[in-house]
Amino acid sequence: MTIRVTIADDQAVVRAGIAAIIDAEPDLCVVGQAADGEAAVELALSLRPDVALMDIRMPGAGGLAATATITARNPATRVLVLTTFDLDEYLFAALRAGAAGFLLKDAEPERVIDAVRVVEAGAALLDPAVTKRLIDRFAEAPDPFDTTRLDRLTPRETEVLRQVARGLSNTEIAAALGISPPTVKDHVSVILGKLGVRDRVQATIAAYETGLAADGFEVYSYDQLGAGRSTRLRDITGYTVARQVADLDAIRRTLGADRIVIVGQSWGGSLAAQYLAAHSRHVAKAVFTSPGALWGHEYPGSTAGEPWSRLTPAQQARLEKLNSTPRMLAASLLLDVNPGAAHALVGDREVDHWMHEVALTGKDSASCQGAPPAAAHHNPQGFYSNQILREDFERIPDPRPNLRAAHVPSLVLRGECDFIKPSVTDEYRRTLPDSQLVTVKGAGHAISRGRPRLYTALLRDFLLGRPLPATTA
Repeated sequence: MTIRVTIADDQAVVRAGIAAIIDAEPDLCVVGQAADGEAAVELALSLRPDVALMDIRMPGAGGLAATATITARNPATRVLVLTTFDLDEYLFAALRAGAAGFLLKDAEPERVIDAVRVVEAGAALLDPAVTKRLIDRFAEAPDPFDTTRLDRLTPRETEVLRQVARGLSNTEIAAALGISPPTVKDHVSVILGKLGVRDRVQATIAAYETGLAADGFEVYSYDQLGAGRSTRLRDITGYTVARQVADLDAIRRTLGADRIVIVGQSWGGSLAAQYLAAHSRHVAKAVFTSPGALWGHEYPGSTAGEPWSRLTPAQQARLEKLNSTPRMLAASLLLDVNPGAAHALVGDREVDHWMHEVALTGKDSASCQGAPPAAAHHNPQGFYSNQILREDFERIPDPRPNLRAAHVPSLVLRGECDFIKPSVTDEYRRTLPDSQLVTVKGAGHAISRGRPRLYTALLRDFLLGRPLPATTA
């Protein structure tokens, strides 16, 4: 079988040189070349190569943004970053964007050819010069296993992942655990599948970016009704704030917990505040990360803040194209007068896919200017849940009187570049009597993605009762 390859580099002579090396191999074939990030994405989506060779610094969106888009929209294409820039910020950004490998351009031709074959086969590849830095970068973190991502693993698989995260080979892991290398290989394959990651590098990052479970906390991830992995309702008018709060309390009772620590991000922060207002005696501590408004009536629609003004012209054009889709226009108009008819016309799968594409278009507009592209997630948003809940949120009673009486330790986190208005975030601090607001430098709306290790460190310090700064470095 021939491995089909595309090459993206802004220097024609570099593209020609790499193409000559690849085309000289009987099992490799260059099927397209691009001089910038946008063209690289177009090639990958139209030609669907097995491997996309990607430079980082190119005109326009550049290689990091192209990598993030390609891996989100065409995961079958493996991206191999080939660059002259041996800098940690590029290495880590490329891996977070979904790259399967990172190789320096001064590598020998044979090394480049081997790299293409390795990543096409589904493995990860790092230049030897940068592998140690990756491990060192995360080695400072405490034992990093969070059940929100790792609770699907068996104890043996968890132990194998610990060894993978320390940079050990299959042979070294086998020796450490007293099992055979083929058994280790089988465990690693199962681990990658359960975690939903591409390779050992991504598994290492997933392991080291979390740490709460190591402190004795049982961590559960909750997708609200109608979004993510949760159930979609046949009657979409059932998406109410009261239903979401009731579901959260049902989860608490199912877990057998008298009190829980609740952590909410964005709209999840608004929902966590609603739960706290209704069930404060069952909340030990609360964390509000880049939260939306406390009360929708005070900030109707998108008046609390929205990211769309930060889009590039290309992103704006794509958003306008998505918003002008005839079926989505029809569903949006019907939703105001007959929600059931809207749902019957355009089902959940179609509208959720559309909403996910909208989110992918604007995901980087929620970050600080100049920040590396955010890695795309594949947990689908829920369109009807979003729309119906937003209207209900504007009609519910003011929760602030109950919140002012809720003496629950609370942490409010705000990224310095968050598109949510500062007054919206500060209202949490002013309303909740036992709260502290921390501003996170270098982070946008998604603090857990922009500053993942710092985010986890702040959570751990708060939950363990350690002092927190008013502003991070």
